[in-house]
Amino acid sequence: MQDVAVIGGGTMGTGIAYVSAMSGARVIVVETDDARAETMRNTIEKTAAGGVRRGKLDEEQARALAGRVSRIGAVSELPQCMDLAIETVPERLDIKHQVLKQLAERRPRIIGTNTSALSIDTLAEVLPGPDCFLGMHFFNPVWSFKLVELIRGQATSEDTLTTARRFVEQIGKESLTVRDIPGFATTRLDLIASLEAMRMLESGVASAEDIDRAAELAYQHPVGPLRLSDIVGLDVRLDIARILEKAHGERYRPPEILIEMVARGDLGQKSGRGFFEWKG
Repeated sequence: MQDVAVIGGGTMGTGIAYVSAMSGARVIVVETDDARAETMRNTIEKTAAGGVRRGKLDEEQARALAGRVSRIGAVSELPQCMDLAIETVPERLDIKHQVLKQLAERRPRIIGTNTSALSIDTLAEVLPGPDCFLGMHFFNPVWSFKLVELIRGQATSEDTLTTARRFVEQIGKESLTVRDIPGFATTRLDLIASLEAMRMLESGVASAEDIDRAAELAYQHPVGPLRLSDIVGLDVRLDIARILEKAHGERYRPPEILIEMVARGDLGQKSGRGFFEWKG
């Protein structure tokens, strides 16, 4: 995979662009917002500099990595027939359908969606060739987590799945393959823990800090469920909870504390306030 497109320059798009460029690929990020594009560029440069400090890159490699990532403002500006295009736009079916239809006109070899909850088969309905389409669920921060969850739709071809697995190996990660069932595997496991942590906080079991410490110290989670929810975005958590509640029932019902925080605009790291305070 030498030519990779990433649609969306937010947190996940930035991470996918970084690891793709790290593997030697040329990466084009489609991002309409200038401020978000500048944040993406700064994050890539800072992350590469951190890699230099940790001895994973030398300075020349860091400069080359950043130089392999470019930005354009519209899907229609992408070259035809790129090796791989991954969309990372918000978890809304109408938005993703619009982007996927535009991507299909650029005829990439493979189209991936970074959805963590939406049905691959439903997303594929707007594609003239759904055999080249699959879910590619990355985890935040992308450069740290070693797993990519591949979701195979009914029309996904064996060649598409095999090529996606090779790309995952190319970027130094491991893959697992799951069926197209709402929430797949990892989202269902992660969300149920996060919602229960919110209910514990809501009912006064312990502080947010101590609930997270319980997960970190007792179960060796690298990040507690409440802090991770802040990083993911509480609005994203709420959207996914509603999708999975509809698919799987009451156990995924979003707690009132989550609904109220999103209504207030306390969205986690991106807003500066969630279950924790975030600065910078």
